[in-house]
Amino acid sequence: MTDYHHLRHVKEQTRSKRALWITLLLTLFFTIVEIIGGLLSNSLALLSDSAHMVSDVIALGLSMTAIYLASRPPNSRFSYGYLRFEIIASFLNGLALCLISVGIFIEGIRRFFFPEDVKLELMLAIAIIGFLVNLVLTVVLSRSISGENNLNVQSALWHFIGDLLSSIGVIVSAVLIYLTGLVWFDPLISLVIALIIFTGGARILRESYLILMESVPERFDLEEIRSAIFAVEGVQDVHELHLWTISTDHHSFSAHVFISERIQPFCVILAITETMRRQFGIAHVTVQVEHARIHPHGEYGEQFLKQQEKEA
Repeated sequence: MTDYHHLRHVKEQTRSKRALWITLLLTLFFTIVEIIGGLLSNSLALLSDSAHMVSDVIALGLSMTAIYLASRPPNSRFSYGYLRFEIIASFLNGLALCLISVGIFIEGIRRFFFPEDVKLELMLAIAIIGFLVNLVLTVVLSRSISGENNLNVQSALWHFIGDLLSSIGVIVSAVLIYLTGLVWFDPLISLVIALIIFTGGARILRESYLILMESVPERFDLEEIRSAIFAVEGVQDVHELHLWTISTDHHSFSAHVFISERIQPFCVILAITETMRRQFGIAHVTVQVEHARIHPHGEYGEQFLKQQEKEA
C-alpha cells in the first residue's frame, strides 16, 4: 500500500548536480596533469596537492552518488528515503581530508631531514594552472551552495578550498625557493597546507558525526521547544522529546504530552504541529497525546499525578 505522507523525503538538487558534474570533469583532467607534473618536478608541495586532488575525485563521486540517491523516493525498507547517504558521504569526505593531511604532514617532516631538489619552472607553471582551475571550481560550488544548502556539497567545497590554498602555497614555495635557494620551503609550505586541510576536514567530520549520532541540531534549543509546547492550551506535561536531522535542513521531531481530559486531543496535536512549523520551521512532527491515568509511564507518571493532586 502506498504511504501518502505529507513529506516526500526526497531532494531535487538540480543546481548542485550540474555544479558537481562540471567540477568532477575538470578535476579529473587536472588531477592527471598535476600527478605527472609533481613526479617530473619532484615537488612535495605539488605532489601533496595532487594527492588531495585524487581525494577530490573520490569525494565528488560520493557527492554525486548522494545527490542521485536523495532524489529516490522512500520505500517500505528505507522509510526516510536515501537522504542520509548525503551525511555518510560528508563523513567519508571529512575523514579523507584528515587522513590525507596527516600523510602530507608525515612526508613534510621527512623532507625536512632529507631535502630533495625540485624543478622550479615546471612546479610553478603547474601550480599557476592549478590555482586558476581551483578558483573556478570553488566559485562554481560556492554558488551552488548559496542556492541549495547541502552538507554533502559543502564537504566537496572544502576539498577545493584546500586545493586553492594548496596551489597558492605551491606558488609561494616556488618563488621563495627561487629567491633564497632554500629547498626546505617546499616541505614547510606542505605542512601549512596539511594543517589547513585538516581543519576543514575535522569541521565536516564533526558536523556529519553529530547528524549520524542523531544529536539535537545546534540551531535548536530543546528547552525552548519544550516551553513552546507547554504554552499550548491543554498541555500538562512534555516528555520523550526527540529532535534529529535526517539530512541537511531536513529535521524530524517527536514528543509525548500529557493533556487535560477536558480538551480534544486533535486540537492539541494541531496546535503543537503549527507551533513547531511557525516558530521553529520543523514540518515533520509526531506528537503522542496521553492521559496520565491511562498512560502512567511508571514512576514518572505517578509523580506527575501526585503533583497534579497537590496543585488541585
